[in-house]
Amino acid sequence: TAEYRLTESSATVLDWLGVIRLERYTDAFLSAGLQTMQECQQLTPNQLEHMGITLPGHQRRILASLNKTQSTQEPLSVSPEREQQMVNMNPTWKPQPVPRELKPEILPENPPIQVPRARPRTLDIQPPAYFRNDGDDKASPISPTTISNKNAPPLPPKAGVGPISPPPLPQRLLVESPGTFVNAVSSLGGDLGSHKESFYSVITREDISQQSNVIKKGWLSKNPPQGALYYQRRWVRLDSDYLRYFDLEKAVYSKGIISTAFITKVTAVGDLKFEVVTSNRTFIFKAESEDDRNEWVTALEECTRGRRHSSLTSPLLSDNKGYLELRGIRSKLYTVVSSDKVFLYKNIDDYLIGVGITSIEMNVGSVKETDRRSFDLITPYRVFSFTAETEQLKDLWVDSMKNAIGEALSTSEIAEQIWEEPSNSFCADCAAPKPEWASINLCVVICKQCAGEHRGLGPSISKVRSLKMDKKVWTEELIKVFLFLGNEQVNSFWAANVPPSEALTPSSCSEDRRRYISNKYRQGKYRKYHPLYGNQKELNDALCINVQCSDLLETLSLIFCGADVNCSTGMASCPTPLSLATTHSQLLQAELINLNLNTEIIQEMDPPHYQPSPCVSHNGFLFKIASMARPITESKNKEEFSRRWCTLNDGTFSYYDSDKNANPNRSLKMSEIVCLVVDLYDYTFELYSESERLYLFGTTDPDSHKEWVKSIAKSLIPAAAEPLLRLNFERIGKLKYKDGLNLQTSKVGWFALVGSTLHAYLGSSRGEKIHLRKLNELSIQQDNEVLVLVEKGRTLYIEGERKLDFAGWCGAIQEAARSGGDTLSEQQLTETDVPVIVQSCISFITQYGLTSEGIYRKSGVNSRVAALCERFHRDARSLCLKEGEHQVDDVSNTLKRFFRELEDGLFTSEHARDWLTVAAGDLENSKISQYKDLLNRLPRVNKATLQALINHLYCVQCFSNLNQMNLHNLAIVFGPTLFQTDGKDYTAGRAIEDLIQHYIIIFEVDEQQLKIQLEEINAILEMRKRNTKFPVTPSFICTVYLEEKDGTIEQSVQIPGSMTAAELTCEVLDKRKIPFKDKEYWSCWEVCDKEEMERPLHYQERVLAILHSLGTNSHLLIKKHPGMDGMLIYLSTKSDASKHGMMKFREERSILGLGLSSGSFHDRYFILSSNNLRMYREIRSNRPEREWPMKNLKVYNGIKKKLRPPTWYLCCDTQSEMKEWLATFLSFQYDGNVWPQDGLQQTRVSRVLPDARHGNVSLIPLRGSENEMRNSVASFSQDALSVSQSANHSG
Repeated sequence: TAEYRLTESSATVLDWLGVIRLERYTDAFLSAGLQTMQECQQLTPNQLEHMGITLPGHQRRILASLNKTQSTQEPLSVSPEREQQMVNMNPTWKPQPVPRELKPEILPENPPIQVPRARPRTLDIQPPAYFRNDGDDKASPISPTTISNKNAPPLPPKAGVGPISPPPLPQRLLVESPGTFVNAVSSLGGDLGSHKESFYSVITREDISQQSNVIKKGWLSKNPPQGALYYQRRWVRLDSDYLRYFDLEKAVYSKGIISTAFITKVTAVGDLKFEVVTSNRTFIFKAESEDDRNEWVTALEECTRGRRHSSLTSPLLSDNKGYLELRGIRSKLYTVVSSDKVFLYKNIDDYLIGVGITSIEMNVGSVKETDRRSFDLITPYRVFSFTAETEQLKDLWVDSMKNAIGEALSTSEIAEQIWEEPSNSFCADCAAPKPEWASINLCVVICKQCAGEHRGLGPSISKVRSLKMDKKVWTEELIKVFLFLGNEQVNSFWAANVPPSEALTPSSCSEDRRRYISNKYRQGKYRKYHPLYGNQKELNDALCINVQCSDLLETLSLIFCGADVNCSTGMASCPTPLSLATTHSQLLQAELINLNLNTEIIQEMDPPHYQPSPCVSHNGFLFKIASMARPITESKNKEEFSRRWCTLNDGTFSYYDSDKNANPNRSLKMSEIVCLVVDLYDYTFELYSESERLYLFGTTDPDSHKEWVKSIAKSLIPAAAEPLLRLNFERIGKLKYKDGLNLQTSKVGWFALVGSTLHAYLGSSRGEKIHLRKLNELSIQQDNEVLVLVEKGRTLYIEGERKLDFAGWCGAIQEAARSGGDTLSEQQLTETDVPVIVQSCISFITQYGLTSEGIYRKSGVNSRVAALCERFHRDARSLCLKEGEHQVDDVSNTLKRFFRELEDGLFTSEHARDWLTVAAGDLENSKISQYKDLLNRLPRVNKATLQALINHLYCVQCFSNLNQMNLHNLAIVFGPTLFQTDGKDYTAGRAIEDLIQHYIIIFEVDEQQLKIQLEEINAILEMRKRNTKFPVTPSFICTVYLEEKDGTIEQSVQIPGSMTAAELTCEVLDKRKIPFKDKEYWSCWEVCDKEEMERPLHYQERVLAILHSLGTNSHLLIKKHPGMDGMLIYLSTKSDASKHGMMKFREERSILGLGLSSGSFHDRYFILSSNNLRMYREIRSNRPEREWPMKNLKVYNGIKKKLRPPTWYLCCDTQSEMKEWLATFLSFQYDGNVWPQDGLQQTRVSRVLPDARHGNVSLIPLRGSENEMRNSVASFSQDALSVSQSANHSG
């Protein structure tokens, strides 16, 4: 055969791209004027991106190949088969170098998607030529407003992309038969010493599946390693790239792989054996028959023919390679990340000769970092735990494997095509950029967040598919449908009547998305109604007429306004609209109809909150008592029960005098039942109805009881909350609730109480768990009609719509929230997993007992200690330790007794002996290391409690000059207490002494935070030294800054619950001895550093509520109000109370993943009244675009970079205009009382009255730590200002 030889410097782009299997980009290179490989040497990633090569893996493959060719000048041999293949792929290609001056071929324009035709006016079916001869393109007779002419010029070609249809798959070198394998590259060489790879050495590529292109597979016996005498039975599989052998037929990961490119010879060697020979290894396999052996030899010879590799060159173009430790393997493995796979080799030598262990397909993998140098590669079949040599190398490995996963899953060609329609590059529901999902039957392109809510509608309403992962779904016709319509046109139907207040933004919460998407697609609330809406026959006829032309939008409108896609056309040859569209060659119409053959008709009425429950049937005898309107408070005698025949069928529970009676005594619809209560001990259950009646039933055996409870619960609970049925619940039912910032409207949720956990389904398919023993506060408010559950960062309000079942829920939840036993995990816990009793005692002693001499050594009064222990055990959260009412020694002994009587102990019975063994050692460094190891073995609650206690004891011994409790004295007291020993030796004390002494190292404490904590304790002691008596009411110590945030001008101030902003201002100024001057308006400001905004607190505003709402990057600042004087003058001269005028408006829109704002300012006309703020598009507008209640607005100064929605900005032209708006805001919000008439009184707050609304929260030193501040619910129990729904920024 003739060979055409070409040096790399003159290699054509087509030759080069063919070798690295990226022929699809040939046109992109030619369009850019690049015709030879030499001209491509200086390409950069940005240039490749501009050429249309966007996939990161393809960019890396091209650049790596260019870099490696600079040191390689080996000529390329192109076989006649490959030459013919290249000619077939590109007829203009000829086997000679392309002259440099040759101009690139001009690419033809993309053909139009589909030539639109006029819609016929009758149902008469004529040959398709009838429509082709009709040159007029007339408007639709059905919907005059619909534009049927969709003719548009063809889209211009995009560099490297080609036509709109999906790009052709690259040609594979392997054809159906192994014998037709084409020699891609032959006679290649390399240099082992330099470890350089020529781009011609790339053999494996596009097909990522190990199972694909399997040439032969079966059982063989393989020669064992190290020359053992017996053979090992292996499942062997041969594909175009590798010969792989496995332990089992179903195994996913092989025991070994041999690259076919490195197989030099395959020989039959007698006794059913054959040899597979590489450059320096020989593998012997034994078949089960002579014919099987011959088939293997033939298949291997044909597969490897022409693929012989140089012994010094690796077949893989790697993205990353090197040694990694794999858990479970003694030695390190040489690991190679190549394109969309990860290969494992025993060492680098095996890698260079193409003999490995296994390969991992990354299209099913995910990467998770587990340690400083470790990470896991997780697949459905195995978890590979790797460890790199350094943290930096670990990061490189993680990045390269994530890139491999991205390349394995990436099919962004389809997304790029869909986005060529400009409106498709933004979500049809929330306008988020670059949406990667679509509802293929609704014809909308949507973002990931909206796609999740679309799935909640069900496939009968919205068929959600990915633009990047569901490649097979995206046929050429479907892509053309989305390009033909586009989100803008489709939304002219779906979103024709969306109120501005209901529109979504990219930052909208999931609840808003769910409501909007359900309204839009399930109920069709915003759609543009068709003129024929409501007339079924007319709609069906119009659909049959319209599918004969190209007006897809009209078809979409007809279908989703009620036209039946399965209606009869009345003609035998084309009985359905689908066949009618196909007959007239309207492929896009046929595609649209086909996608909606089973689409659910839009519901006209609001759907129920939950889907109805499935029908359940059950019957049998039960014992019941007469229904009552009050809760059951005592056990019932057996004589009070009567035997009744009961049935449950079709959602109705009925009971009869006997099983022979036909008429029931009473029937209860399950939709009227609101709660089911189960008593497992008495085999009874209670049913609560909406009519405030309680029905008690019982059985005689546990099996019957279980079946009845299961059946009733299944009929009661909707499908959306079905997981609740799998719980061993004590109480289950529905309640109204409010949560988040929207406290105006109540919603219905389904709840189940299991032990100390409240499971809830709050209007979504995702269940939630509320750990009742970890609540910050649990209280009943508003005349026993609202149960308030406060946990970290959230408050849930459960409303009592019915008194009877609500009283039962309140009692059960309160009982479940109490301590349930004597182990640590059964105690009421703080959000940091420390028992409330421990935190309360530590806080009390920190404030009142640090200077008490002999603290923890002196005994308290035993009766008072026992009473405290009992109260803490009953409900630790409700007990507030107070100075004067409780004694320091009583509290300290309560804490010690708690630990001594603790079941299983603080160090656990399993590990306590190990702690004492370590304490008996002599080597300090070794002991510290062992302590840290033992600490990590403790349960989560034990570990958190131990750290809190040792932190407290560390602080106590820091003040040993006052309390005489040094390190040794504390160890003597707490050693036997914590280890629950008799104290005869000092081993337990030595352990506690070590933990206190090395607290910073063992618990890895931030020394700066510890220093701040000690400074705050000093501040408390200083205040007590000055005889500043702490109030009995709950209070906090907080750092307040003066004029600017600077450590030199900060002031620690006690903040009682009723302190106002004016009182705090006077307190700080008095401590700093700063006098008032005339026209100086000193105010307290809430300052948010991260968001760059500030807000002056109204002088009557409660400070403690604001304090609890602050984040870690916020603080309180006392400074002068620069604009108050002008604002007061403006208000005094203002005749009209309202305010109106033009302002610039911008609503926050954050670009997902970037944290950047995408909104822009627009001129709007505003009217501010005492009730609300209205925004109009212009002065002449009659209806406002938006409206906000005045009482729910917070006004901030400055511009915030990133803010949680709902957020919007107002911008005034001048400072004076801004002051006028701010003054009007404050005047309306505080009924004209903007500033006290007599000015601030420069007096200290001598006494503050208790504020019962703040709950039982102990005094804890604070510096704005969010975790500590969330321990109170003051910010949730204030007026609407503290839970405002909107934040307004003026700047």
